[in-house]
Parts: sequence; structure tokens; C-alpha cells
Amino acid sequence: MEQVLDQQTLTNIIYVAIFLIGALSFGFGPIIIVKLIAPSSHTRQIANKSGQFIECGIDPIGSAWIRFGIVYYLYALIFLAFDVDVLFLFPVAVAYNSPEFIVRDLVEVLIFVGILSLAVVYAWVKGVFNWEQKKYHHQ
Repeated sequence: MEQVLDQQTLTNIIYVAIFLIGALSFGFGPIIIVKLIAPSSHTRQIANKSGQFIECGIDPIGSAWIRFGIVYYLYALIFLAFDVDVLFLFPVAVAYNSPEFIVRDLVEVLIFVGILSLAVVYAWVKGVFNWEQKKYHHQ
């Protein structure tokens, strides 16, 4: 039994293939560009550096087992929360496009952003944004 694809199905398959090629090029393109443009490996200073945990050519300072302050983690969590919330605002702005509910939609978004602002004020009061630099001694 021979099945023929209609024009709409064929067009959808072509769109999916184009997006797949684009996604693969965005993923592998930078890797290929770096391999083509980057200087060759003999330009790195790698003598006596192969035993390091991080092979970037710079001598490490101190031990790798240092304690990070809790402020670092709180700062990272606040960033993650706001990053996700900003991503949430884009589809909300697209979904709230009905002309008869402009004021209601604006009030809902302002309440959402207001609650986020309260989280920033709370973090500010708790001192999360006060970043004190620690001094590490060479070992």
C-alpha cells in the first residue's frame, strides 16, 4: 500500500528538519569554530602542569577544599528565582493581550512583581547582598 504525504505534512516535516539543523548548528557550531580558530596546543605552557586538577596553566592558590560562605548560595538561589520569574513574565505578557482586561492583567503582573520585590527587600535586610571578601593564605 503506497501512502503519499500531503502538502501540509511535508511542509511540517521540512520545518522540523530546518529547526533540527539549526539546533545542531547552535550546539556544535561554537565547538567547530573554536577548533578552527584556536591556536594549536604547542602555544600553551603545559610543562610540569599535568598533575594539576585544573589544567589552565595558572598555578592554583591555596587548597581546593575551601568553605564558601552561605551568602554565595543565597545569592545564587535569588538569581535563579529571578531568572525563572523573568522567563515566566514573557509568556504572561503574550497571553495577556485581551483589550477588555488590560487593567486586570496589569494589576496581576504588578502583584507578581511586587511579591518578587518583597523577596529582594527581605534578602537585602538579611544582608545577602553584602559581599565580604575573604582573605586566603598561600599554603
